[in-house]
Amino acid sequence: MTGYLVSDARKVTTHRFIEMKQRGEKISMLTSYDFTTAGIVDSAGVDGILVGDSASNVMAGNVTTLPMTVEQMIYHAKSVVRAAKRALVVCDMPFGSYQSDRKKGVENAVRIMKESGCDALKLEGGAEIIDTVKGILDAGIPVMGHLGLTPQSINKFGTYAVRAKDEAEAQKLMADAEKLAEAGCFSIVLEKVPAKLAAEVTRNLPIPTIGIGAGGGTDGQILVVADMLGMTKGFSPRFLRRYADLNSVMTDAIGRYVSDVKDSSFPSPDEAY
Repeated sequence: MTGYLVSDARKVTTHRFIEMKQRGEKISMLTSYDFTTAGIVDSAGVDGILVGDSASNVMAGNVTTLPMTVEQMIYHAKSVVRAAKRALVVCDMPFGSYQSDRKKGVENAVRIMKESGCDALKLEGGAEIIDTVKGILDAGIPVMGHLGLTPQSINKFGTYAVRAKDEAEAQKLMADAEKLAEAGCFSIVLEKVPAKLAAEVTRNLPIPTIGIGAGGGTDGQILVVADMLGMTKGFSPRFLRRYADLNSVMTDAIGRYVSDVKDSSFPSPDEAY
């Protein structure tokens, strides 16, 4: 199977992510949380699918990502893995599953990998969780880091504003990125940080960076699939480009279906047995 505008049908691996950085090929990623959407996303040619804890917002209607559980992430990841033939599937470790101690983090990481069948895990944070990251890597599990705006820490930040605009936070982010790379992470998501800083971090790291609201200087980009397809409304950050207006398309289609049912034009004789 090949993707739309992608002729290479080989399974994307963590090693191939690093190879793509080395040859200057940009990495495309989107989120998915279910079998049907993941199948479309995969066949369209994305390099990586993130089973994000953003499912808490998109799928469950929660205000934050914090309510997601290990069991829920496994459920979503299993659904995506069944559909993805080419893309690398990365699953978020949810809030509370790795922050408290290394042993618990490794146990939860092993469980998610075993039960979901995903290819890698993503953890938010830098120096604060580096010991747990090393433990998960020691267990043979690939890890994607996540720095900048880390939604699981929203109650600490108190805002979804751009991070690392001041020098001290910028220096910490760069140091954290280096620590994650040295530990063995295969890539790092940089979320809502100044483009100049993201580009500098990208140049300094041997592993690829995946940006969301971090400018064009990163090695790749990721968006939430429901946002870029225009299924959601009322969320319009500067970094979001909507490639479709599925909200309007779906509303129109469902409205026409309701109308056809009401006036008995559906089903027609040809649509009956």
